[in-house]
Amino acid sequence: MVKGVIFDMDGVLVDSEPFWQVAEMEVFPQYGVPITLEDTLKTQGLRIDHVVQFWFSRHPWRGATPKEVEQQILDAMVAVIRARGEPMAGVHATLESLHQAGLPMALATSSPHILMETTLEKLEIGHYFQATCSAEHLPLGKPHPQVYLNAADALGLAATDCLAIEDSFNGLLAAKAARMHTLAVPDADHRSDPRYVIADRQYLSLEEFSLEHWL
Repeated sequence: MVKGVIFDMDGVLVDSEPFWQVAEMEVFPQYGVPITLEDTLKTQGLRIDHVVQFWFSRHPWRGATPKEVEQQILDAMVAVIRARGEPMAGVHATLESLHQAGLPMALATSSPHILMETTLEKLEIGHYFQATCSAEHLPLGKPHPQVYLNAADALGLAATDCLAIEDSFNGLLAAKAARMHTLAVPDADHRSDPRYVIADRQYLSLEEFSLEHWL
């Protein structure tokens, strides 16, 4: 029986994955990285410093440190979320149903605190969460499970009593490593990926969410 629910943020609560793609394709080519839209999918769900290091290791650049490139991408992300951030389908109904059922909720994201705060403010959903956890300052981000373990601990629950809702395979690996129940809501580009079979359930969107599946 699930006693608490932990949400990923990007691609689950907010349709921000296209924003990451736009920001990366805007910034990386300035430093000679020949990134394509398809290339951005290789790092989906990873922490931004890991994304930058991924590309720096393959196409080293001069003129800016990786940390400075990270900040450029984050600045672009904050601006676009404030301007265009929208909740994913079914988000408000799902959050409200869990709230009415009395289930505590947490956020476990690879995104930095500034993006987490910007998103919660833009979507006006911060009041639903008893805990918000970012992997920003952890030694490792997803697919390492630490951010999920921290979120469960913040709710005062055993990880095995929590449901994690993820869109990316890296995030799903993190939740499975934490031994949580898992719901995958992959985007259209990943729905046919056979690796998602490791999730307990897979939905097309949170509009399919039903508490009866988990209680």
